[in-house]
Amino acid sequence: MRRSGVLQTRSGKGAQNVFQRVLILAPHTDDGELGCGGTIAKLVEGGDDVYYVAFSAAEKSVPAGMPRDVLRHEVREATGILGIPPENLLIFDYEVRDFPLHRQAILEDLVRLQHELRPNLVLLPAFHDIHQDHITVASEGLRAFKTTTILGYELPWNNMTFNTTAFVFLEERHIESKIKALSCYVSQRGRRYANGDFIRSLARARGIQIGAEYAEAFEVIRWVLDGRL
Repeated sequence: MRRSGVLQTRSGKGAQNVFQRVLILAPHTDDGELGCGGTIAKLVEGGDDVYYVAFSAAEKSVPAGMPRDVLRHEVREATGILGIPPENLLIFDYEVRDFPLHRQAILEDLVRLQHELRPNLVLLPAFHDIHQDHITVASEGLRAFKTTTILGYELPWNNMTFNTTAFVFLEERHIESKIKALSCYVSQRGRRYANGDFIRSLARARGIQIGAEYAEAFEVIRWVLDGRL
């Protein structure tokens, strides 16, 4: 039985996909893993085709002494750990912190993705995210995918508020995959929210809210029911 507001996709042997085609929109290369890495692992495990689009490799923000393209290599490794095939990863070249200057171009890229992929589920930053790049992707994502189910993922350090209107049950292996994927981002290790203790603690807190060991929380931005549900 499905609980209201709780996604319980089946996983493991004999799993059946629920959404079929899922699109992750990450303003920067690690945002998708941070916000919904456990859910990505579970969706892939359940047989869904998951596509990951990053809009910037944040070359201007790379720590001194590291190659400017280091995040491109790190995101390939991280998404691979979550089960996303290399051909399902797309990285655009928008400059970090300049997304509001390129809203129309970002919208046009998103509209092309909508026509090419026809996703059944889109995961993107929540609408109360205060980072200018994140809210640009969220706003233009809603315009491009307005006929699609859209969930906003949680990034607590950027969210002034967050409506926990949907949850995804996760198990130990999904959290382990998320932590392992984030460990690929050597260039980001100085950030406290990127460490395993924080990731596990947040997942446990969200799990307690729905009677599970672990969970990730989402905002329901748009929910489209079709003939499969």
